[in-house]
Amino acid sequence: MRSLSSRLLVSVSVLLLLFFGATIAVLDTAFTEAGEQARRDILDGHLVALLAAAEPDDKGDLVMPDRLREPRFERIGSGLYAELRDVDGGVLWRSRSALGLEVPGGVVPELGNHLFARESLEDETPLLTLSLAVEWELDDGETKPYVFKVAESLDSFNAQVSGFRRQLFGWFAAVALTMLLAFSMLLRGLLKPLRLIETEITEIEEGNRVSLSGDFPTELTGVARNMNLLIDSERARSDRYRYTLDNLAHSLKTPLAAMRALLNDRQTQEFGDRFNEQIDRMDEIVRYQLRKPAASVADNLVLQSVAVEKEVKRLVDGLRKVYHDKHPDFDVRVEKGMQFRGDTGDFLELAGNLLDNACKWCERRVRISIVPSVGARAIASGLVLTVSDDGPGIPQDAADALLERGMRLDEATPGHGIGLAVVKDIARSYGGRLKIRRSEDLGGAEFMVSIPPIATSR
Repeated sequence: MRSLSSRLLVSVSVLLLLFFGATIAVLDTAFTEAGEQARRDILDGHLVALLAAAEPDDKGDLVMPDRLREPRFERIGSGLYAELRDVDGGVLWRSRSALGLEVPGGVVPELGNHLFARESLEDETPLLTLSLAVEWELDDGETKPYVFKVAESLDSFNAQVSGFRRQLFGWFAAVALTMLLAFSMLLRGLLKPLRLIETEITEIEEGNRVSLSGDFPTELTGVARNMNLLIDSERARSDRYRYTLDNLAHSLKTPLAAMRALLNDRQTQEFGDRFNEQIDRMDEIVRYQLRKPAASVADNLVLQSVAVEKEVKRLVDGLRKVYHDKHPDFDVRVEKGMQFRGDTGDFLELAGNLLDNACKWCERRVRISIVPSVGARAIASGLVLTVSDDGPGIPQDAADALLERGMRLDEATPGHGIGLAVVKDIARSYGGRLKIRRSEDLGGAEFMVSIPPIATSR
């Protein structure tokens, strides 16, 4: 998760889950224990009532009256049962409610002690039981041991506990969702200044704003102020470089213009046109090379759109004239409306060096393909530029060496050995890379430059 809002929401959700989970566990335990204690108190009261109702008969045996004061003991299947046993476990009396049931005898408690236990009937119905062993003194002073036992079904109690748990989970889930919704709305408002900074930085990158506004909370005021100082400093430095280099470019234009004037005096019109064209190209290259330091200092604060199809056509037309003796067959595949966001000179250096290299080594065919790169929504559109030819190709072990400045495979072929190094450096400055391999279709070398998009998180 790259989003700060998502991280905060997930963190709060985990904390709420842990807190509410612990709270539910505590409340459930407290409710269960309180309910069970209440059941024990009730059973203890019933046991006292049984002791009060028991009377010895004429034979000296302890008997229970025909009807007890608690009506549930008289109702069959009421869930409340009572028994009177001797110390050997024999049943001397059983309440009417236990008719047809076998209440488990369980463990006989020590004399005078109460014993609570959880037991179950034959049909697995859970019971809470209370047993009491007593020594009953008869009128003649003789004593006999007896065990009084009461039991109550826990079905209704367990149903109450389950209902309480459902209500507990439901209410806490509703409270948690409400709190998350409220926190999400609060978080959206609190993070609005950060989104505003992001929006304004994007506008600066696109050239629609010159600096960040000052409407930020105290915690972000220093960030905005320092960012504005940095932008102003870099822009001022870029202006100083640009002014100095513009003066240098203006000085270089004079000798170029003089050369053009001299060439125009030649008798052959074709000779003059071709040299004028090359001087125009030299002038364009000089402007580009002198503009590069300023563009580097400005750090691409503002990106320009370059019409790819138009510039490729210019390059191909120029190379047809340069290699007119070879008559290369160009296969141009440029996606309609393709744009390159960056310096025009950078794009001409990328495509021009690769095309010139392909024309130099091809037998006849040269192919250039430019398609958008795969990526998220972006400030600058990325592209994949591929140039291939049907020449001898480049050995794989020599591909890396060719990317070094001044390295050449054939010293007899004209050139300086810096074209591919320039392409690699420009691609790297845009976050891209250059790959060299053999063309599967044409059989010669294939150069692929991948320029990724400059993505935004919005």
